Amino acid sequence: MRSRGPDTAIMGYADRVSVTPGEEIGLYVSTTAPSFTVSAFRVGWYGGAEARLVWSSERIPGRVQPAPRLLSDTRTVRAQWPRTTGLSTTGWPEGAYLLRLDTQDGHQRYIPLIVRSTRGAGRTVLMHAPATWQAYNRWGGFSLYEGPSGAYADRSLAVSFDRPYDADGAEKFRVYERAAVVLAERLGLPLAYTTGMDVHRDPAVLHGASAVICLGHDEYWTPEQRRHVTEARDAGTNVAFLGANTCFRRIRLEQEGTGSDRTVVCYKSSFPADPLRTSHPALVTTDFRRSPAADPESSLTGVLYEGYPTDAPYVVHAADHWLYEGTGVRPGEGFGHLVGVEYDRVTPGAPVPAPLEITAHSPLVCNGRRSHADSAYYTLGGGAGVFATGTMRWVEGLMAGTPDGGRDHGMDARTRAFVTRTTENLLRAFAEGPAARHRSAPRPNTTQVYAADV
Repeated sequence: MRSRGPDTAIMGYADRVSVTPGEEIGLYVSTTAPSFTVSAFRVGWYGGAEARLVWSSERIPGRVQPAPRLLSDTRTVRAQWPRTTGLSTTGWPEGAYLLRLDTQDGHQRYIPLIVRSTRGAGRTVLMHAPATWQAYNRWGGFSLYEGPSGAYADRSLAVSFDRPYDADGAEKFRVYERAAVVLAERLGLPLAYTTGMDVHRDPAVLHGASAVICLGHDEYWTPEQRRHVTEARDAGTNVAFLGANTCFRRIRLEQEGTGSDRTVVCYKSSFPADPLRTSHPALVTTDFRRSPAADPESSLTGVLYEGYPTDAPYVVHAADHWLYEGTGVRPGEGFGHLVGVEYDRVTPGAPVPAPLEITAHSPLVCNGRRSHADSAYYTLGGGAGVFATGTMRWVEGLMAGTPDGGRDHGMDARTRAFVTRTTENLLRAFAEGPAARHRSAPRPNTTQVYAADV
């Protein structure tokens, strides 16, 4: 991106988070410029270019859109702008896209869009996380974390997709997802694309899939999405969690504005005020591990979210694990800053599948408390292998020390090489089908690893 310009220079949103090839989307754009264009870039390897221009528009007249509306009960910001234009995705391949808005005076913003797959059989499914993108979106002054004052107390209890994203318009996708898409496409694997919101509605894309990959920050799930991913795992589909804090918040999707599932509801610590608390306790929007309907995420991920913030080396424990083949790593070897800013661990006493092996065990300090982050691998009787990195910086590590690194947190080229090779090993193995049938079984070691810390 050349220049974001002032916040009002140009901004926009789409009326869909995903479409199947050929479907139309509506765009809602506000700009102080007389005109602008839209360009659609598909993210991929493309010989190192990492994106390809698929479509571009003629010049479109610009206008400044009305001020957004605030729904006071839930402090939800909705732009509710008149539709600016529509575009057809006819001829667009399935994949992850950035729609770039360019004003005639050189200012730019992005709108992320997934052109989703309807079938994933025999393919590795990349599952993008727009519900989490939206939870952190501060456009209009409110997110699920803070209000205009910056305080948690006046945060939104529900956030709308009928508004632009803040910053450059696609920050969460670019930081936590893009590099994994580029790597998977470089490997030439059979890929399918979807979002957690689509899996919530219809799990068909997971049926017969070789693997489903949850990307770098995928915190907000509906119970339906979790159930559908769990059912796929139990049927033999491998699952990888490339981030941390995954499947932590239980949310509800509601209809509004431009269509269904356009509002992400999550009362979090204010769950006693959730209107479904009495009538549908299993749908109350709080942390999955909390009552009512407590169900810790570790029963799916194998690890439990523990804390924020931290910055620590990633320390390999099981250096001979097949995940680390070709890295040259030794037991106890560390990779600086790779653990952060949130982390997970294998927590004794939490529900986890078995057999499970801790492959990395990284000492850290979080808010003055000593603990560990863990990478973990487990298998099930149906053949599925499941791997969790235990750190939110894994996908960022794929870009460490490069011009695209952005917030690489001090990670270097050595860390990038380690993360890249390990991820290649993971994706190639999981693309072959149920990993328990063609890779070494986990060596249960939780008791041993944690006894050594006493």
